[in-house]
Amino acid sequence: MDMHSVSALSVLLLQQMCVYLVVAYVLSRTRLFIPLTRASIRWPHRITCYLIFSAFCIMGTLLGLPVVKGNAIANTPAIGAVLGGLLGGPIVGLAVGITGGIHRYSLGGSFGLAASIDIVMQGLIGGLVHRYLIKHGKTRLLFSPLLAGGLTAITIVIELGIDLTLSRPFSEALYIVSLIALPELIANSAGAAVFVEILLDRRDGIERQSRAFSAKALEIAAHVDGVLREGFDQENSMRVARIIYDQTGVGAVAITDREKILAFIGMGDDHHLPNTPITSPHTLHAINHNEVIFADGYEVPYQCSISPSCKLGSSLVIPLVGENKRVIGTIKLYEPKTKIFSTINRTLGEGIAKLLSSQILDGRYEQQKNLLLQSELKLLHAQVNPHFLFNTLNIIISVTHDDPAKARKLLTDLAVFLRKNLKRPIADVMLSDEIEHIKAYLGIQLARFADRLTVEFDIPEHLLSVHVPAFTLQPLVENAIKHGTSQMIRTGRISIRAHQDEHAIFLEVEDNAGLYNPEPKGDGLGMNIVDRRIKNRYGESSGVTVSCEPDVFTRISVRIPLEAKT
Repeated sequence: MDMHSVSALSVLLLQQMCVYLVVAYVLSRTRLFIPLTRASIRWPHRITCYLIFSAFCIMGTLLGLPVVKGNAIANTPAIGAVLGGLLGGPIVGLAVGITGGIHRYSLGGSFGLAASIDIVMQGLIGGLVHRYLIKHGKTRLLFSPLLAGGLTAITIVIELGIDLTLSRPFSEALYIVSLIALPELIANSAGAAVFVEILLDRRDGIERQSRAFSAKALEIAAHVDGVLREGFDQENSMRVARIIYDQTGVGAVAITDREKILAFIGMGDDHHLPNTPITSPHTLHAINHNEVIFADGYEVPYQCSISPSCKLGSSLVIPLVGENKRVIGTIKLYEPKTKIFSTINRTLGEGIAKLLSSQILDGRYEQQKNLLLQSELKLLHAQVNPHFLFNTLNIIISVTHDDPAKARKLLTDLAVFLRKNLKRPIADVMLSDEIEHIKAYLGIQLARFADRLTVEFDIPEHLLSVHVPAFTLQPLVENAIKHGTSQMIRTGRISIRAHQDEHAIFLEVEDNAGLYNPEPKGDGLGMNIVDRRIKNRYGESSGVTVSCEPDVFTRISVRIPLEAKT
């Protein structure tokens, strides 16, 4: 064996292998290699694996070096064949081997048949090792550079045996094998190990980018959570724009509605002024066509529509979508002319837009729900039952001559009741004010029912200063009389109580009629409004609950969380 020739061939083959690996490294920076970074059973990924490693298998042959007047080729197709099987499985490995084998056979030479069988064998062995590792739960070893290099070395040894067995004349085959054995063993084993290392580096890069993206997305989501639910206006938009600007590090951030700029933070804030009309054609197009517009300054030209000297060089405009897929505004990310727009910020921008759109929709839904409840409450405020008013006036007339003092008292109670009904705030009042309103109402009812109704109050002094939603108790007391005690022959009793535990304040209205009968469509306008208002404000764990023991009592309880106390 000529050691000088072996050494020279080894160096040349390693050089060729370096070219091979440079191509692999360059391609690994593209999306093409992403399916290779994971062991997948999906056929689209397997097909990709087959195509890529078949190409590398053929390239390994083409980059080979002719030996002994072209009778044989010192080459590196084993890298593509073994890795195709190792990462894609037996079917992919066999397919890569057959493809690479047919190509090698077409090149001819005394080693043509043996070399083509070698490549098929290498793909199949790689695939069988893949199946073994998957079956025994050792998937992570598929991406072991040591395993890839060692397995390739084993297949090269088997390859050399096949070459000696099938190639003729034997003396020439032995000489050629003695020349190519060491170079192929070194180049193929090292090449396979480095190839897998390239894949691992690509996978680590994807994971690092994914972690960075996830961390940044979660941080932005945590900071902007709930801001636009308070209203899609200039103040809240400025808060959101500031958060996104600080977290993404882009050149500038803008938020617009359909007509004007609501917020602008960053480079160019001297001329991109809030409350000025939208003039950017990209923004107007995004609004009118509900399209994401990325003006990178190259493929899609970008020029500031306000100032020719603006330093911003690229813009990403993302529509904010509201009800019925209607665009209600945009979020815009900018980069200066000296900086390229990063892919992570483009993806983040679209994710942020979806988050903000959801917040705006939620906020508008809550606003509409609150407006509806306020309208119903105002209706309840203004609702004075004509029969109640007629009966009250009749009572006052009947006692005017016999008991003027009582008549004056009833007129006072009626005036207090009407004043609080019509001019009362619709937000919060102190419990003491709520009790005063109830007492004015009950003063009239006690005069009407004379000895047939008694009322008891059990309100701890320290709870009188607690703030509760206005008109919480009066509809419940009215319900207890109208559907409870007024239907009784015996004396009715109304108990109004308040107490608290560690978590909440409880207001209770109890009658001794026990006539509560749940209605399929609800329990009356007043009780429903009280329940919905409190649930809407404090959550589903709060609100109105009713318990009843027929002919004994009906107890209506209102739970208000302790943190709601002011």
